[in-house]
Amino acid sequence: MDVALELLDPLILDKAYAWALPYPGVSNSSDPILSAADTVPTSLWPRDNIYRQIISLLAITQFGATSLYLVFSALSYYFIFDRRLEYHPRFLQNQVRQEIKSSLSAVPVINILTLPFFLAEVRGKSLLYSNVSDYGWPWMLISSILYMAFNDIGIYWIHRLEHHPSVYKYIHKPHHKWIVPTPWAALAFHPLDGYVQSLPYHVFVFICPMQRYLYMALFMAVQIWTILIHDGDMITGHWTEKFINSPAHHTLHHMYFTVNYGQYFTWADNYFGSHRAPEPSLDPLHDAIKVMRAKGLVDEQGNPIKKPKGE
Repeated sequence: MDVALELLDPLILDKAYAWALPYPGVSNSSDPILSAADTVPTSLWPRDNIYRQIISLLAITQFGATSLYLVFSALSYYFIFDRRLEYHPRFLQNQVRQEIKSSLSAVPVINILTLPFFLAEVRGKSLLYSNVSDYGWPWMLISSILYMAFNDIGIYWIHRLEHHPSVYKYIHKPHHKWIVPTPWAALAFHPLDGYVQSLPYHVFVFICPMQRYLYMALFMAVQIWTILIHDGDMITGHWTEKFINSPAHHTLHHMYFTVNYGQYFTWADNYFGSHRAPEPSLDPLHDAIKVMRAKGLVDEQGNPIKKPKGE
């Protein structure tokens, strides 16, 4: 998150804090010949002020997480998600609205809970570094692989433990309200659930060096991936489904609860006995089409029925 401050401080935040908390009579220029018009206002809170950093981080994470969620959920919902799934008998009334409301209410709380990690990064307590030459290009690839592996095993066990009866009903059950989820359900968590499942992302850079811009890119990619695996896609038969925890795998997780806990890959589910392979017969679209057929919306082959004009 220090990357965001590095970019936004000179563009926006310096001016905003100088306006909100001006330091009278101080210029960032030492040239006495410059006119008052050339004087750049300075804030009482410099860039390394902890209160300024806290406010900036909360604003950036709120805007960033919300924007990412709204944009990519909308793209997935309108261009990937099969809207026929909304006829599934277990699709809730006003479900999309509920998913959006749940997500948008969870984001601010999750941001506050994760603030200590972001603040520690900004104040130089993590192992993030700037220059690729510090560790070399091979480490860029190695650290990316380690980051994904660490997240995958960490989230697998966090997710699986959240399904234990003593925990499930308190923090994870709200996310499983969506039996047939849409991309809008990606962040529709109990805030504590969303926070706990995000811990591996944040902890990693305090135990393993990673280049700052690489970390930022991967962190954003993780958020997009979380949206994509909720798109309800049950495409099966591709060789990658043996290794990648696809949307089809995660759809089965929402339907059957105790399978496919992984985030990116299937190896942990395979190794620990919780894997369920996607099969065409398990596609929730079958039940959705049955409802559509009963309502006269599709024919026996599942093709839309065109009503005569005037009806």
